[in-house]
Amino acid sequence: METGQRIIRQNSNISDSIYELSIQVNLNGLSFFVLNSMDSNIEFLESVNFDKKQTPQALLDELTHSFNSLEALQKQFGKVTIIHDNELATLVPKPLFDETNLVDYLKFNTKILKTDFITYDLLSIADIRVVYVPLVNINNFIFERFGSFEYKHSATITLNRVLTLEKNSNSLKMYLNIEASHFEIIVVENNHLKFYNRFEYSTKEDFIYYLLFTAEQLQLNPEEFPAVLMGSVDKNDELYQIAYKYVRHVSLLSKEAMLYSNDASSKHFTLLNSL
Repeated sequence: METGQRIIRQNSNISDSIYELSIQVNLNGLSFFVLNSMDSNIEFLESVNFDKKQTPQALLDELTHSFNSLEALQKQFGKVTIIHDNELATLVPKPLFDETNLVDYLKFNTKILKTDFITYDLLSIADIRVVYVPLVNINNFIFERFGSFEYKHSATITLNRVLTLEKNSNSLKMYLNIEASHFEIIVVENNHLKFYNRFEYSTKEDFIYYLLFTAEQLQLNPEEFPAVLMGSVDKNDELYQIAYKYVRHVSLLSKEAMLYSNDASSKHFTLLNSL
C-alpha cells in the first residue's frame, strides 16, 4: 500500500489547539504561516530570506533561531506541516511508478548522494507521484520539538492547487509560481498536467528565456496562450513587465483564487495552500 505524503506521529506534543503551523524550508530562506483554523484567519505570515544559499546545517541554525526569537512560534499548535522546497524532485506517473525505484527516478536529473533519504508524495487530484529528497535534519528537529507533524514537497502543494483551479477548464493555461531565486512553470490543458518544471534564475533575462524556451518546446504560440503569474510578483515587477512584453495574454492570479480572505496577495502561494 502506498502511504504517500508522510505523517510522523510518536510521543506527540501536538495539542488540540486551533492554531496550525506551516513552515516552508529552502536553502535560500524560511517562511512561516500560522493559521487560526477556527475562523480561517491568518495569524502570522513572514519570510526570512538569506543573502546566499545556506548549507542544511546553517538552515537548521536559522530555523532554531526563528523558534527562539519569534513570538508567534511559541503557541501550542494543533497541526504542524513542513514544506520541503528544493530542486531535488521529479514527477512520475502512477502507471510507471515503483516504490523500489526511487533512486532511479531522481539520479538522471538530480545530483543525489548515497546517504540521501528519498521519499514521495501522492498528488490528490492526479495519478502522479512526486519523488524527492527532504532535509532530514529539519524533519528531525521538528520531530524532537513536536513529535507529530506532516511533511511534503512544495511541488505537491502547488500542483494540487493549480489542478484544482483548472478542474472545470478545457483550455490550455500556463501558470508561473515565482519565488526569490527560482520559479515553477505549470502548463495545464483539459484538466490534465501537460508540463511541470522548476528553474533557477537571477535576472529577468533568465526568467523570460526559460518561459519562452518552454513555450517553444511545447509548441505554444506566445501570441495565444494565457500566462498567469503568482508568488513574489506584481504588475510593477520586472518579471511581470518582461513577460508582458513577450507574451500577449499575461495576468496575475485572481483574488478569487486565494484561500483566505485576509490575504489579497499570492506572494506565499505554496505556503498558504499547505494547510
